[in-house]
Amino acid sequence: MLTLAVMACQRAPVEPAFQYSSDASSRTGLTALSDGVLLGNEAGAVVRLDREGRPVWTTRLGREVAVPPALAGESVVVGTVVGEVACLSLKDGKERWRLGGEPPVLTPPVVDDAGHTVFLVAPDGAVRALAVDSGQERWRRPAPKASAPVESLEPQVSVAPGLRAAPVLVADVLVVPLGAGLWALDAGSGEPRWSRPVTDVVGLDSERDTVFVATRPGRVLALSVKDGSTRWEQRLADGVTGPPARALGALWVGAGPSSLVGLSTAEGREVARVELPTPLVGRVQVGLEDLLLVPTSGHAGNLVALKAPGWTTAFTVRADTPLRTRPVVRGPLVFVLGLDGRVLAWRLRVPPPN
Repeated sequence: MLTLAVMACQRAPVEPAFQYSSDASSRTGLTALSDGVLLGNEAGAVVRLDREGRPVWTTRLGREVAVPPALAGESVVVGTVVGEVACLSLKDGKERWRLGGEPPVLTPPVVDDAGHTVFLVAPDGAVRALAVDSGQERWRRPAPKASAPVESLEPQVSVAPGLRAAPVLVADVLVVPLGAGLWALDAGSGEPRWSRPVTDVVGLDSERDTVFVATRPGRVLALSVKDGSTRWEQRLADGVTGPPARALGALWVGAGPSSLVGLSTAEGREVARVELPTPLVGRVQVGLEDLLLVPTSGHAGNLVALKAPGWTTAFTVRADTPLRTRPVVRGPLVFVLGLDGRVLAWRLRVPPPN
């Protein structure tokens, strides 16, 4: 059941659009399409939904899909926790190729802008580049060696148990968080460009020639993509609960115990702080023109909408399932994926001025 809690005496600024159950719990998050979304679930299903919540197709891989399917042109690349990687047709979900006996896919795949290459990070830190059209390996980079103890070379836990923080691709540089540190690899060859001893990474984001890094102990850094040099660093005393996301002119991170913090992307100073009902462990998203949509992880599954520039609460909607991944916005529609595997959608209305 979708419930609406309006935070002021006004006409409801949001109304339920639909809900769809994928029939199994899910932690993948939603992959945005121009006309809907993609998701996977623990039963191994990959589902494409249209804007009205109708399934366009469902493909069953048989084992859990734990990270979001990656869109690559007219193809979808998806992996399972037992080490299968498949390429599906975006149009009808038919399998184009499948690789077995691969490392478990616990890190979201990343696709280059051309949709020709998909990058996969194995649990031991090895990185591979595969051709999207055939699955052929373009290059493989073994896990980087470091002087740290062997057990620390495992990639760090990110926003959900067992999952790893996703790499980011900026131009021709793939920045990958590993237990041994943060590594930048040449996207064409896999050769290292630079590395930094930054560990326990919760997530990354990027803007032009800068990569933003947030770590669980509370470090947030802006690094040069070119050489890894530090442009600014901020420390949040209560640690970081969720990955960074750029939105409405700031870099937003979840901070302990249950705060949302906005930082200046240019210099890292704190520009906003909002207390949330429960911690943010996913990423924020922009809705309409000036709404910041914040998914929270408690059992109530509150999606909190904050209105710029004062970041006051415009409204809260309750999903009755934890929201741990980023919403998808398509025009006035906002889609969220609950931990119970339901996709919920609401139609937003423009809120009145503050």
